[in-house]
Order: sequence, then C-alpha cells, then structure tokens
Amino acid sequence: MNQHSSIKGRGSLIERATEIYDFTAALKGRAAPAVDVPADLPLPPVEPPVPPADASGAPAPRALDWTGPIQPIDRDALIEGGFLLPDSPVTAMSEEFRLLKRDLLTQLRGNARGNNILVCSPNSGEGKSFCAINLALSLAAEKDHEILLVDADFGKPGIPATLGLTAGPGLMDALADPLIAIEDCIIRTDVPSLAVLPAGARSNNDTEYLASARTQQLLSRLTEGRPERILIFDSPPLLAASPAAVLASHAAIALLVAQADKTSESALREAVGLLKGGVQVRLLLNAVRFTAGRRFGNYYGKGDER
Repeated sequence: MNQHSSIKGRGSLIERATEIYDFTAALKGRAAPAVDVPADLPLPPVEPPVPPADASGAPAPRALDWTGPIQPIDRDALIEGGFLLPDSPVTAMSEEFRLLKRDLLTQLRGNARGNNILVCSPNSGEGKSFCAINLALSLAAEKDHEILLVDADFGKPGIPATLGLTAGPGLMDALADPLIAIEDCIIRTDVPSLAVLPAGARSNNDTEYLASARTQQLLSRLTEGRPERILIFDSPPLLAASPAAVLASHAAIALLVAQADKTSESALREAVGLLKGGVQVRLLLNAVRFTAGRRFGNYYGKGDER
C-alpha cells in the first residue's frame, strides 16, 4: 500500500484493479470475468468532427456563409425593365439564357481560373447590365449553385437599384478598408441562391485597388472551398473605363456583350484587345430580332402561336 496516497485503506491502484480484473486469467488466455461499470461513471468528451484536410494535414479553408439580412427583389421593377422573373413561365428569352448558362457552366467546370464571369461591353448602352442581371437570375434557378452578382461598374453603379435593393458598403469599401469584412457587404435576396455585392463608395483609385493583391485575397475569401459559388461581375464599358480590363484578370470567362445593329466591328476588335491575361472571351449578341428560325417559348405555351 502506498503510504503517501490520499486514498488510504484501499490498497494501491494495481491492487484495487486486481480486485475487479483477473490478470492471471488473462495472461493464461482465459477470458476475464465481466465487470460491472457504475452507471454514473463519467464518459470521455466527444470530440467534434475534424474538417477535411489538405495535403499538409491542415483543415481545408472554406469561405464563410452569407448571413446578412434578406431583402426582397422588386418583381414589378423586373417586369417593367423586361427582365426574367424568378419561377415565371418559360419564355423565349428565358430559353435563350438557359442555353447561354449551360454553355458557360460547361466552360467553368474544372476551370483553373475559378468560377468568375465578367460581363462587359465595348461601350455603354449595349445591354451589359441587362444581360448580367438576367444571367444571374437564370443561374440562380440551378439547384446546385450559389450566385453572387457583383456590381463592379464603380462609376455608374446600378444593380441594387434595378433590383429594388438598398445598397450599403460594397466591394470598393472592402478593398480600401481592411477593417471592412466583404462578407458583411453582401445583400442576400429572397431568391435563395442569389446574392448581390454593391459597388461601394466611388474612388479615384478603383483600377489600382482592383490590380492589388488584396482583390484576389477578397475573391478567394468569397469562393475558397465553395465550388458551387459563381461570381458574375457587371463591369464598366471596356472602351470607357480601365477597371474592366483589370477585372478580366480575375475572371475565367469574359462575356462581351454587343448590341445588334449598333456595336461596330472596330469597337469589338478594340475591346477584345483589352481582354488579356488568359481570360476566355465569349461574344453575346444582344437585342437580336428573329424573323425566322428559333422561336423559344412557344413550346411551353398554350399553342396559340404556330
């Protein structure tokens, strides 16, 4: 017996263990007798599940969920502007954007440059923002994706107002002030898979901020470990402001919007020349009127048009 033990009269730990466990029997290969465990014996704490790890064994980083308040999109404003409506009947325009998004999703799958799409145009008034909003609404209907529509037209921001949302701090504020968390700037909408990031306060150094390493850091914070997230940037016109060309360096695909019977070939060629850095350029012809050929939407209607 250990004379210095605080537990007296009960023997050493080994002697007390021998009273409930037949070590001799165990050593001879015989089964030890069953032991009654007191019901009030404390159980070891349950460890929380370990997040997936990268090759080094450290937990893989994962972008935060967006938890800000939800703002409803103004459906009347969408109708008035001729935009797609969430969960609305199929129309010719909704079918055209379905075809567009299927092609884009195929191009983004496994793309080393991530899931960022830049929607741009050579000049203003060619339907760039119209196409960016409709593309975001169409992609938000996908069941396995989360869409963030970024208002990156810092000189003339308009995405939140067009959707009837109240804009607060945005991308440029988070770039300029490290104390502003970009996740806190995101507006969640009542379309569950669609969120909006406002442009933020106007800056005289928007191009320089976009070209800084902090831009890539913030974009990584939004998308890291979340392959289901797609970012759509509505940029300034390429031939009117320099930020669009810089934003292209952060995108996998640049969707160049040209208006039928308006955008000149020379403007298109000049705009394409500004889209450098490995981005894949796709041309989207806007405001086309079909006199024959595809007439999407009639198939789903009541058959009144043939």
